[in-house]
Amino acid sequence: MAGEPAGVAPSILAADFARLGAQVQEVMDAGARTIHVDIMDGHFVPALSMGPPVVSALADQVHAAGGYVDVHLMVERPERHVAEFAAAGADGITLHVEATPHGNYALAAVREAGCRAGLALCPSTPVQAVSEVLDDVDLVLSMTVNPGWGGQEFLPGSVGKVERLRALIGERPALEVDGGIDARTAGPCARAGATVFVAGSAVFGAPDPGSAFRAIADSLCT
Repeated sequence: MAGEPAGVAPSILAADFARLGAQVQEVMDAGARTIHVDIMDGHFVPALSMGPPVVSALADQVHAAGGYVDVHLMVERPERHVAEFAAAGADGITLHVEATPHGNYALAAVREAGCRAGLALCPSTPVQAVSEVLDDVDLVLSMTVNPGWGGQEFLPGSVGKVERLRALIGERPALEVDGGIDARTAGPCARAGATVFVAGSAVFGAPDPGSAFRAIADSLCT
């Protein structure tokens, strides 16, 4: 099983796809070791994004730098897509508790495919949704915006939810936050117990993605 994700995880959803490989290299040169890939199906969330070919195109580049490919499935019935993304080079696959009636089965499929298994919660989903599958997860993802659109504002109640999640899950699983994460919001999430910080627009929307990545990473130390 792949190593655990940690630190600031730039999301390629906000990258310039005409220069995707170069932009990923910029942030990896700046110190990023987790690259986040948002998969949207136009059903579970309104937007439609990318698929396994993008993961496959980047996986060797990320792995050559000692990095981790963090795939976030915002799709209905995610268990149907696990094998494809694992074969494309995903190290971790996170699925939404709201997107499948068979959470245990879906998480088991991720682990059987050789990936770390993550469970994501939308902002309105109570933290207790994790409790029945806690032994099956390597990562919990707390959405800090409503999933489906990049560039949203961080929801103000998110820090309290992260605190409640950390209290529930204990020290073992990684705890990821995704949505509106920047140099202002990452620090409070870290102090609440988060360990992985997905940043899309704040990194790739900046003139210098490498510098933007470092600014968010530095904010975790203050």
